[in-house]
Amino acid sequence: MGFFTFLVQVNTPSSAWDMVFGGSIATKLVLLVLAVSSAFSWVLIFWKDRQFREVRSQGNQFLQQMEGANSLEDAYEAIITLPDSPYGRVFRQGMSFFKELRTGISGEDNFVSKGLSLTQLQALKLVLEKEEAEERDELSRGLIWLAVMGSVSPLMGLMGTVIGITNTFLGITASGSTNIGAVAPGVAEALVTTVAGLAVAIPAVIAYNHFVAKLNLVSGELEGFSSEFIGALAREGRV
Repeated sequence: MGFFTFLVQVNTPSSAWDMVFGGSIATKLVLLVLAVSSAFSWVLIFWKDRQFREVRSQGNQFLQQMEGANSLEDAYEAIITLPDSPYGRVFRQGMSFFKELRTGISGEDNFVSKGLSLTQLQALKLVLEKEEAEERDELSRGLIWLAVMGSVSPLMGLMGTVIGITNTFLGITASGSTNIGAVAPGVAEALVTTVAGLAVAIPAVIAYNHFVAKLNLVSGELEGFSSEFIGALAREGRV
């Protein structure tokens, strides 16, 4: 019994790192998966943050150009000089389709004031909605993985904890010792995976909700702009 107590004292972890590097193969495997997931999630977080910042900046430039334009023709000439953006793509798609409805007319006459029929107006709305959906899908790329890691990481950590505690009780059964000094290190080692799982999941969930809110904001702005585009056509007598 004294020899067993000596072994427990020698192998008792004194820090979290001792628990990580001195853990079982199953614990190390779970921690490795969580470490890779954490690195991947932070790459996604920085990428999406940069992407939404750029979209926000592009949106401000787009709105400034639109506010300074006196007509759709002026706005079109101003927008084509701006960097490519979701706002510009929706506007250009709408203008391109509007011009296509003027079959057989070229040059500046593409913007003649002849009104659209009800069928043409419905087709224009569908084109704008399709472009909005494509832009939303493009901006949402990668978010699903943040949601997956936010949901799965705690379960991975819990699985590592269950495996670690199971091994601890098997060790107690084999040694016949119920001393707290023999049980506590194994339980503490098992709980490390739970902490690691939460450390991966919490930033991923926060970032996912943050970016979804930004995505909804951009999507709402695109929908509002499409309505304004139809309204501008109406004001200029083209609907």
